[in-house]
Amino acid sequence: MPKIPVKVVTWDEIVDLSTKLSEKIRESNYNIDIIIAIARGGLVPARLVADVLGVLDILSIKIEHWIVTASHTPEARVKYPYKVDLNGKKVLIVDDITDTGDSIELAKKFVIENFNPSEVKTATLQYIKPVAKITPDYYAEEITSWTWFMYPWNYWEDEINLVNKILVEKGTQDIDINELKKMFTESYGISQPPIPLENIIREMKRRKII
Repeated sequence: MPKIPVKVVTWDEIVDLSTKLSEKIRESNYNIDIIIAIARGGLVPARLVADVLGVLDILSIKIEHWIVTASHTPEARVKYPYKVDLNGKKVLIVDDITDTGDSIELAKKFVIENFNPSEVKTATLQYIKPVAKITPDYYAEEITSWTWFMYPWNYWEDEINLVNKILVEKGTQDIDINELKKMFTESYGISQPPIPLENIIREMKRRKII
């Protein structure tokens, strides 16, 4: 078993999940005026849902929680707070996943207190039931065991962080690429990461991570 179970999500899967989520929202007859994306993970799903449902207005709020892959800060926080008047508007908050639920819960509280909408509902592509503190109003897929989902907009960031975890655990940055590939598979259950590890190492050097 991998130390951290990681599932690579493809663009096609994202489109399918976003479409399924949109259909659930449509069936509920919730007429959305404005979608608010939780940046960064909710930006792409929010745009796809907006496209399916014909919602023209999208805002975003930046919430920090998962800073390093599979390692989160103690408390979610709104990084750039602001106010806007959405009086009388029905709002849908969109994120990629309900993991702990902290981000979506904070986003809803922030929107209610600072945007003054008439109604707020929440939606995520995936919902990890065993660990989530809250259940979003809408979700496309229920997950029954904790997994780190590597979304297409996060391939580089996730792989860099996951490789760095291996190097830190090994206590050295001097590691053969074939050994790294073997350890990556053993640690995360991924034999063919979407970005070749040679490219990841090169980018880590450019960023002066190693």
